[in-house]
Amino acid sequence: MSIRLSPGQTAPDFTLETADGSTVSLADLRGRRTIVYFYPAAATPGCTTQACDFRDNLASLQAAGYAVVGISPDPAATLAAFVEAEGLTFPLASDPDKAVATAYGAFGEKKLYGKTVVGIIRSTFVVAADGTLEVAQYNVKATGHVAKLRRDLGVDAA
Repeated sequence: MSIRLSPGQTAPDFTLETADGSTVSLADLRGRRTIVYFYPAAATPGCTTQACDFRDNLASLQAAGYAVVGISPDPAATLAAFVEAEGLTFPLASDPDKAVATAYGAFGEKKLYGKTVVGIIRSTFVVAADGTLEVAQYNVKATGHVAKLRRDLGVDAA
């Protein structure tokens, strides 16, 4: 069973390649609140819904002081195609060895269509400006998750 992080713990740092070939590091985002979400695979129905929900709510999240970073095991080239196809305007990062997902407890056993499998556990974390976790949510739903997160965080719609 994978670890599970809790609010108050220090968020594991990471530096990962992004869809545009640059890197994103949690350390570089210190000083502002950051939403880090893990999703199984770019361009699949649920992951597209979730990414587009973040895209569509990005202005209100940014206005409230949040950055958003999506992480999946997809290679950067796949992420680049996903960003282009969906017009995504926040960084998507590649975690091909799943080391960052594992550190966050977002990789491990999960139920998929009634079967137990090992894979990315759709999860969302809110990292405070000081690097501690404010929110740690596992097994989130792709549909409606961003709206619920906004409500939980008190972020008004744009």
